[in-house]
Amino acid sequence: MERGKAIVRVSLVGVLVNVILVCFKALVGFASGSVAVIMDALNNLTDVLSSVITIVGTKIAGKEPDKDHPYGHGQVEYVTGVTVAVVILAAGAGALVESVRKIVRPVSARYTVLSLVIIAVSVAGKLLLGRYVRAQGRRLNSEALMGSGTDAMMDALISLSTLVGAAVSMIWHVNPEGWLGAVIALVMLRSGAQLLMDGLGQIIGARVDSELTGRLQAFICRYPGVLGAYDLSLHRYGPEKIIGSVHVEVPDDMTARDIHSLTRDISWDVAESFGILLTVGIYASNTSNPEFSAMKAELGELIGRYPEVLQMHGFYVDTGRALVTFDLIIDFSCRRKEQIRDELIDEMKRRHPEYGFAVILDSDISFS
Repeated sequence: MERGKAIVRVSLVGVLVNVILVCFKALVGFASGSVAVIMDALNNLTDVLSSVITIVGTKIAGKEPDKDHPYGHGQVEYVTGVTVAVVILAAGAGALVESVRKIVRPVSARYTVLSLVIIAVSVAGKLLLGRYVRAQGRRLNSEALMGSGTDAMMDALISLSTLVGAAVSMIWHVNPEGWLGAVIALVMLRSGAQLLMDGLGQIIGARVDSELTGRLQAFICRYPGVLGAYDLSLHRYGPEKIIGSVHVEVPDDMTARDIHSLTRDISWDVAESFGILLTVGIYASNTSNPEFSAMKAELGELIGRYPEVLQMHGFYVDTGRALVTFDLIIDFSCRRKEQIRDELIDEMKRRHPEYGFAVILDSDISFS
């Protein structure tokens, strides 16, 4: 809740600063007839709208879970990002059309020293705002704020280019207005497209940061009795809520009481240290048996012939059913996953005809 309030406060600061900049830039733009300054003002206006949408989205995302939404409303933050992206893209498209018109039919701008001073002040204002919002975004783990801060820094560079164009117009009487407006429009379109892809990626289910999964794997593997951690699957329900599952490999002679204590400890400690609600499953391992260990080593040697295979795990020899089971993770780009699996099974059956082999093809969801 405090995080949501902090995001709203930072967004309100952005609204206030951008409203002031829109007013001043619009006055300068219309007074001088500068399409670049007007487009710059329009860009700041989209920033105002983006901040308002961020505030509304943060309010909704902060609502408590209910019967219809048991995982909460955190995904709304990603929907907010997509909405902001659409606004920016629409504004950028309109700005580009207007700029092209100015290139085809240029109109001379009339700048004054006062207008240049106002533009210069806006450059400084956007730089300070960008640094502030981006720093707060990092502190609050808010992608929306970090994006807004980066966008503000970009706006400062756009305003700086407008200032340079105005100075060129005053000194050399060359009119680069349309071209500067087009550059600004293209920057807006690029920013909107990137924001759209980021938001859609999170909604669709983007891969979790490898640095986080690596730390989590190392954290889990430190527990006595854990021989490995696999199949880590994490799902984001907003920037602050992650729910997932993992399989840990343990010796097959552990008792149910031991496994219960281990999985509980892992779940509790991960929740406390990472803020992640994690369900822990089990893979049994009996490779302490020299015969089975040698069989696993043979399989590892065979797998080494296939660079597409990223990992093998869950290896277990069930003597009661004369069945060997294991999972394979094969690179997403590979188009012959089943063929590789079948070739490995055939070769292992040739070497160990007394056993059957059951193999599951896993996905490279997180660490491999």
